[in-house]
Amino acid sequence: MKTADITIVGAGIIGLATAYALTNRFPACSLAILEKEDNVARHQTGNNSGVLHAGLYYKPGSLRATLCGVGKRRMQEFCEEHHIVYELCGKVIVAYTDDELPRLRTILERGIANGVPGVRWINQAELREIEPYAAGIAAVHSPQTGIVDYKAVCVRLRQLLEARGVQFGFLERVDKVERGSGGLAIHTPAATHVSKHVITCGGLYADRLARLMGAAQDVQIVPFRGEYYFLKPERQHLVRGLIYPVPDPSFPFLGVHFTKTTHGKVEAGPNAVFALAREGYSWGKVNVGDLAEALGFVGFQKLAGKFWRTGLMEIRRSLSKDLFVQALQRLVPELRSADVERGGAGVRAQSIASTGTLVDDFSFIEMQDALHVINAPSPAATASLAIGDHIVDRASALFSLR
Repeated sequence: MKTADITIVGAGIIGLATAYALTNRFPACSLAILEKEDNVARHQTGNNSGVLHAGLYYKPGSLRATLCGVGKRRMQEFCEEHHIVYELCGKVIVAYTDDELPRLRTILERGIANGVPGVRWINQAELREIEPYAAGIAAVHSPQTGIVDYKAVCVRLRQLLEARGVQFGFLERVDKVERGSGGLAIHTPAATHVSKHVITCGGLYADRLARLMGAAQDVQIVPFRGEYYFLKPERQHLVRGLIYPVPDPSFPFLGVHFTKTTHGKVEAGPNAVFALAREGYSWGKVNVGDLAEALGFVGFQKLAGKFWRTGLMEIRRSLSKDLFVQALQRLVPELRSADVERGGAGVRAQSIASTGTLVDDFSFIEMQDALHVINAPSPAATASLAIGDHIVDRASALFSLR
């Protein structure tokens, strides 16, 4: 038996940031982190594009908007304090046609409402000064959008937490949780952990962990794979910072784009392909149980009914390099198929309601002895330190922490 006052399930950036906030606020509280993988940041955190978001897209007043702004400042301060490389390389969101201009204007208005520093409308000539190879008739420029290595952030958080006495249990998948007079018995293949309270930050398994503890919910995680290409070194001059399209309102993702990385590369992507497993990083990774669960969920059926044409196009682009590059050529016309090579992939934990709508904001479920992070989409990594504080605010009241 291993005991703790609070056990966090999941060692991605949200779980680590929550533990960091707890040890800052309640240093006498004993804390354990259980993770089914062999190290931190193995899934969404370690496979995202590394963007330090400024807060352009999110509905003003939402948690995503509020926590992104605070979290970005906190993340920059953390990186500076711990000598982690980041860069405010700037971002342009580019409109190609007149009918995209109203949507681009809405993004600008949201950015201004959310207090994004320096965000402004730029014309074609100004766009070419910032990104000489980018196409478009107008753009929104966010000079304070940046890039960072979130895996390096997580490694440092782990070091700090271990120095504060936090117990890490790796290769410990939570299979069962039982309530008793002594608290919560959390069973993994390796051990049984006893804890007064649990906070789950399970990412791709967020809904299952909540159900495991009896939480009522009307949502389910459906996995979408995002695939990347890298620009070859001799063609990286085509992109200086971050180049994004105006999001397509017929599809609930941002569209393929270009992202400079802190490792000196330029990524192109990601797309958004329905994954055949919750950890479906390639077409060859199929989990029959995951697939049946997703296809049988009424919310996914309704979503697929609305977006099946776009979904089929995403599949075609996943299977065809030329089609993928064609989408990228709208942003940078000089790009050719020979200029890119296959990169990695990540899987988004997309929370979908039974109505067929995507859960649009950070979302939590509270129980008497547990708090579940049920939806943490982008910009969760950017906002992670602020999300950790928000979770601790809720947990301190819910669990009567002192």
